[in-house]
Amino acid sequence: MSVHARQLFEAADNEVYLSAASGWEIARKYRARRLELSESPDHYVPLQRNLHGILPLAIDEESALHTVRLPELHRDPFDRIIVSQAIVHGMTILTPDPLISQYPARVVW
Repeated sequence: MSVHARQLFEAADNEVYLSAASGWEIARKYRARRLELSESPDHYVPLQRNLHGILPLAIDEESALHTVRLPELHRDPFDRIIVSQAIVHGMTILTPDPLISQYPARVVW
């Protein structure tokens, strides 16, 4: 994580969220044996979220429907819903992914 992204993440006045889409992607990668975790994602993700003061972000209808407005930069449904959530809810995405930074959402890394 970049110094700037870490500062934003750790700033007491910023709320940090983890999208349900990220949890779903973690679970899929774990199941496909493409991600190793010390325990099953259904225990690991909430534990780590709570330990780091990260709030859950559900996938809401407005964000899901907003995905149709996004340009077709790539087809990853997890990234597309995260971008839509950021736009709809006025959030910033912390990611080094160059494709995500091409979407009309605030991105920091």
